[in-house]
Amino acid sequence: MCGIVGLYLKNPALNCHLGALFEPMLLEMTQRGPDSTGFAIYRDPQPLGGVKIVLQNAAADFEWAEVAADLTRHFMADVGFRPIHTHCLLTLNADEAGVRRYLLRANAPYAVVSIGRHIEIYKEVGLPAAVASMFKLSAVQGSHAIGHTRMATESAVTTAGSHPFSTGSDLCLVHNGSLSNHNRLRRKLAKDGAVFRTENDSEVAAQYLDVQMRRGLSLEAALYAALKDLDGFFTFTIGTSDGFAVLRDPIACKPAVMAETPEWVAMASEYRALAKLPGVERARVWEPEPATVYVWEKGGQARAARAWLAQAS
Repeated sequence: MCGIVGLYLKNPALNCHLGALFEPMLLEMTQRGPDSTGFAIYRDPQPLGGVKIVLQNAAADFEWAEVAADLTRHFMADVGFRPIHTHCLLTLNADEAGVRRYLLRANAPYAVVSIGRHIEIYKEVGLPAAVASMFKLSAVQGSHAIGHTRMATESAVTTAGSHPFSTGSDLCLVHNGSLSNHNRLRRKLAKDGAVFRTENDSEVAAQYLDVQMRRGLSLEAALYAALKDLDGFFTFTIGTSDGFAVLRDPIACKPAVMAETPEWVAMASEYRALAKLPGVERARVWEPEPATVYVWEKGGQARAARAWLAQAS
């Protein structure tokens, strides 16, 4: 099962309403995924040379001020921090690769949820309505968001195992489906430097994209490669700093629907998640084609390329 949703606002005047538009979409996926809920939002980009981090610790009395002080000492930079339920948003001016290495050290007393200049990920065990309330989703402003409601089938119901999974800078993935070769890929990707923190097959897919892009592939090229290397059934929605992408496997047995107007573009596992968006009655509505990469980015035109034809040309 699982439910996935994505919303990209093409009209910046709508950015102040992102959470109000996106939360009902996520809540409509409750029956598809009651175990845990998570979402990535893209907003308030840090200036060049800056980095934004979301960390997680379940303890109600966890001392986030000490984490900020530690980062200040280590990177000799002013660190801003804001606890949000079990998570904490931190900002600083520092080399992102160095920050990533430091935060992902083995003895860190927190989980790293996301790192980048634009992205913030919040996720927890629980029903979508409860998780949305924890993180005040309805009040969020930003340019775009993707979300996931999970019905666990292959790994434990934990915060770490919840979606989205973020592996690269401002890159994250949500997944509906199941990969049959994820254990083999996990071993292969570990040799390429991927660090795994859960048994979730969706984390393997996220790490796969990150490894391919670190090798120099574009997001589209990495998704084309995924059609060759990932076995199983899947619908992916991938968030980036500039927009989002959608891909279904060649059989496309997992449900997905998309809608687009001059104001926004959205996707969901079921149409009911799109039905309350403003102007949806005038939207172009379609089911994403199998083995086709769809990409929307700021300042660019929507792109859709049939992967098998691209590979054959």
